[in-house]
Amino acid sequence: MEAIIDVKALDNFNIWIRFADNTDAVINLRPYISDGISTKLLDMNYFKQVSIDEFGGITWDNGFDFCPNYLREISNNK
Repeated sequence: MEAIIDVKALDNFNIWIRFADNTDAVINLRPYISDGISTKLLDMNYFKQVSIDEFGGITWDNGFDFCPNYLREISNNK
């Protein structure tokens, strides 16, 4: 199982993440933000409140989250 040890929100809905193996990635999350629970993330001030959850993924207070394994997968598809 992957784990994220550091995260930072960047401009234009990008996030920088560091995995436990010290691999870094910048991922654009805009394609994953649309209706429903993710809508709140369109507010950049809210988007920047990203944090790491207890499972090593990233999350926001409204419950929207990304699994670290999925983030690894999409970071490798660039």
